[in-house]
Amino acid sequence: MERHGLNGQIEDENYCLDLIDQLDEKWVKYIDNLPLKFAIKECISGINRLERQKLRSCAQMNIRVNVGDVCFIDFGQAYIHEAGYQHFGVVLKLVNNKAFVVPMTSNETTYMYAEDVSRHQYGKNHLHQMGWIEGLNKRSVCFVNDCKFINTARIIDVKGHIPPTSPIFLELKDRVMECIS
Repeated sequence: MERHGLNGQIEDENYCLDLIDQLDEKWVKYIDNLPLKFAIKECISGINRLERQKLRSCAQMNIRVNVGDVCFIDFGQAYIHEAGYQHFGVVLKLVNNKAFVVPMTSNETTYMYAEDVSRHQYGKNHLHQMGWIEGLNKRSVCFVNDCKFINTARIIDVKGHIPPTSPIFLELKDRVMECIS
Protein backbone atom coordinates (compact mmCIF):
# COMPACT_ATOMS: atom_id res chain seq x y z
CA MET A 1 0.00 0.00 0.00
CA GLU A 2 1.36 3.38 -0.98
CA ARG A 3 1.39 6.14 1.59
CA HIS A 4 2.05 9.74 0.69
CA GLY A 5 4.30 11.90 2.81
CA LEU A 6 5.52 15.46 2.49
CA ASN A 7 4.76 17.06 -0.88
CA GLY A 8 2.80 13.97 -1.94
CA GLN A 9 5.89 11.75 -2.24
CA ILE A 10 5.42 8.03 -1.90
CA GLU A 11 6.65 6.83 1.48
CA ASP A 12 8.96 3.89 1.15
CA GLU A 13 12.11 2.70 2.82
CA ASN A 14 14.41 4.77 0.58
CA TYR A 15 12.34 7.88 1.19
CA CYS A 16 12.49 7.25 4.94
CA LEU A 17 16.26 6.76 4.87
CA ASP A 18 16.62 9.97 2.86
CA LEU A 19 14.55 11.87 5.44
CA ILE A 20 16.71 10.47 8.25
CA ASP A 21 19.86 11.60 6.43
CA GLN A 22 18.39 15.08 5.85
CA LEU A 23 17.35 15.41 9.48
CA ASP A 24 20.71 14.17 10.73
CA GLU A 25 22.63 16.63 8.55
CA LYS A 26 20.42 19.61 9.42
CA TRP A 27 20.34 18.69 13.13
CA VAL A 28 24.14 18.56 13.43
CA LYS A 29 24.52 21.93 11.67
CA TYR A 30 21.77 23.43 13.81
CA ILE A 31 23.26 22.26 17.12
CA ASP A 32 26.80 23.24 16.08
CA ASN A 33 25.65 26.81 15.38
CA LEU A 34 23.71 27.33 18.61
CA PRO A 35 25.22 29.13 21.59
CA LEU A 36 26.23 26.53 24.19
CA LYS A 37 23.40 27.48 26.57
CA PHE A 38 20.74 26.78 23.92
CA ALA A 39 22.46 23.68 22.54
CA ILE A 40 22.32 22.17 26.04
CA LYS A 41 18.60 22.99 26.41
CA GLU A 42 17.87 21.53 22.98
CA CYS A 43 19.74 18.32 23.78
CA ILE A 44 18.10 17.95 27.21
CA SER A 45 14.65 18.34 25.62
CA GLY A 46 15.52 15.79 22.96
CA ILE A 47 16.74 13.25 25.50
CA ASN A 48 13.69 13.86 27.73
CA ARG A 49 11.38 13.27 24.76
CA LEU A 50 13.10 10.02 23.84
CA GLU A 51 12.91 8.78 27.44
CA ARG A 52 9.38 9.99 28.28
CA GLN A 53 7.34 10.08 25.08
CA LYS A 54 5.60 6.74 25.70
CA LEU A 55 4.72 7.43 29.33
CA ARG A 56 1.04 8.02 30.06
CA SER A 57 1.75 10.39 32.95
CA CYS A 58 4.30 11.56 35.49
CA ALA A 59 2.88 9.02 37.97
CA GLN A 60 4.93 6.39 36.11
CA MET A 61 8.01 8.27 37.37
CA ASN A 62 6.61 8.49 40.93
CA ILE A 63 5.84 12.20 40.55
CA ARG A 64 2.52 13.27 42.06
CA VAL A 65 0.99 16.50 40.75
CA ASN A 66 -1.89 18.57 42.07
CA VAL A 67 -3.70 21.67 40.91
CA GLY A 68 -1.70 24.66 42.13
CA ASP A 69 1.67 22.91 41.92
CA VAL A 70 4.57 24.87 40.51
CA CYS A 71 6.53 22.39 38.45
CA PHE A 72 9.76 22.28 36.49
CA ILE A 73 8.58 21.22 33.03
CA ASP A 74 10.20 20.32 29.73
CA PHE A 75 8.06 22.11 27.16
CA GLY A 76 10.26 20.76 24.35
CA GLN A 77 11.29 22.44 21.13
CA ALA A 78 9.61 25.73 20.37
CA TYR A 79 9.13 28.23 17.61
CA ILE A 80 9.90 31.92 18.20
CA HIS A 81 7.57 33.54 20.76
CA GLU A 82 6.65 30.18 22.34
CA ALA A 83 7.65 28.84 25.73
CA GLY A 84 10.04 25.98 25.17
CA TYR A 85 12.67 23.81 26.74
CA GLN A 86 12.84 23.67 30.53
CA HIS A 87 10.75 26.21 32.44
CA PHE A 88 8.64 26.39 35.52
CA GLY A 89 4.88 26.29 35.13
CA VAL A 90 1.76 26.45 37.29
CA VAL A 91 -0.78 23.62 37.04
CA LEU A 92 -4.27 25.13 36.70
CA LYS A 93 -6.19 21.94 35.90
CA LEU A 94 -5.65 18.16 35.66
CA VAL A 95 -7.67 16.22 33.08
CA ASN A 96 -7.05 12.61 31.99
CA ASN A 97 -3.26 12.48 32.54
CA LYS A 98 -2.83 15.97 31.13
CA ALA A 99 -2.16 19.19 32.96
CA PHE A 100 -3.29 22.64 31.85
CA VAL A 101 -0.25 24.73 32.68
CA VAL A 102 0.93 28.32 32.47
CA PRO A 103 4.68 28.63 31.78
CA MET A 104 6.70 30.97 34.00
CA THR A 105 10.10 32.57 34.24
CA SER A 106 12.10 34.34 36.91
CA ASN A 107 13.80 36.60 34.36
CA GLU A 108 13.90 40.02 36.08
CA THR A 109 13.52 42.03 32.87
CA THR A 110 10.46 40.02 31.86
CA TYR A 111 9.10 40.44 35.37
CA MET A 112 9.41 44.23 35.13
CA TYR A 113 7.55 44.30 31.79
CA ALA A 114 4.59 42.37 33.17
CA GLU A 115 1.32 44.18 33.46
CA ASP A 116 0.84 45.56 36.94
CA VAL A 117 -1.38 48.62 36.84
CA SER A 118 -0.22 49.81 40.27
CA ARG A 119 3.41 50.08 39.14
CA HIS A 120 3.70 49.93 35.38
CA GLN A 121 0.80 51.27 33.34
CA TYR A 122 2.31 50.19 30.03
CA GLY A 123 2.95 46.60 31.04
CA LYS A 124 2.52 43.74 28.60
CA ASN A 125 -0.82 42.04 29.15
CA HIS A 126 0.43 38.58 28.13
CA LEU A 127 2.66 38.60 31.23
CA HIS A 128 1.38 38.24 34.77
CA GLN A 129 3.47 38.89 37.88
CA MET A 130 3.22 36.17 40.50
CA GLY A 131 5.70 37.65 42.97
CA TRP A 132 7.44 35.35 45.44
CA ILE A 133 6.19 31.77 45.47
CA GLU A 134 7.10 29.40 48.26
CA GLY A 135 9.63 26.86 47.02
CA LEU A 136 11.18 29.17 44.40
CA ASN A 137 14.21 31.43 44.85
CA LYS A 138 13.10 34.41 42.75
CA ARG A 139 10.00 36.39 41.86
CA SER A 140 8.12 34.81 38.99
CA VAL A 141 6.08 35.96 36.04
CA CYS A 142 3.68 33.84 33.95
CA PHE A 143 3.37 33.79 30.17
CA VAL A 144 -0.43 33.86 30.11
CA ASN A 145 -0.61 33.51 26.32
CA ASP A 146 1.44 30.28 26.40
CA CYS A 147 -0.94 28.27 28.58
CA LYS A 148 -1.68 24.79 27.26
CA PHE A 149 -2.40 21.17 28.05
CA ILE A 150 0.65 18.92 28.33
CA ASN A 151 1.15 15.24 29.06
CA THR A 152 2.19 15.21 32.71
CA ALA A 153 5.19 13.07 31.69
CA ARG A 154 6.76 16.43 30.69
CA ILE A 155 6.87 17.35 34.39
CA ILE A 156 10.37 16.87 35.75
CA ASP A 157 9.76 17.88 39.36
CA VAL A 158 7.31 19.67 41.65
CA LYS A 159 9.03 22.69 43.23
CA GLY A 160 6.29 24.61 45.00
CA HIS A 161 2.57 25.02 45.48
CA ILE A 162 0.02 27.82 45.27
CA PRO A 163 -3.22 26.94 47.06
CA PRO A 164 -6.03 26.87 44.44
CA THR A 165 -8.24 28.99 46.71
CA SER A 166 -5.58 31.69 47.23
CA PRO A 167 -5.98 35.16 45.69
CA ILE A 168 -2.77 34.75 43.63
CA PHE A 169 -4.04 31.50 42.04
CA LEU A 170 -7.54 32.86 41.40
CA GLU A 171 -6.12 36.04 39.84
CA LEU A 172 -3.93 33.97 37.50
CA LYS A 173 -6.91 31.83 36.55
CA ASP A 174 -8.92 34.98 35.76
CA ARG A 175 -6.06 36.35 33.61
CA VAL A 176 -5.90 33.09 31.66
CA MET A 177 -9.66 33.16 31.09
CA GLU A 178 -9.40 36.76 29.83
CA CYS A 179 -6.64 35.72 27.46
CA ILE A 180 -8.45 32.78 25.91
CA SER A 181 -11.94 34.26 25.73
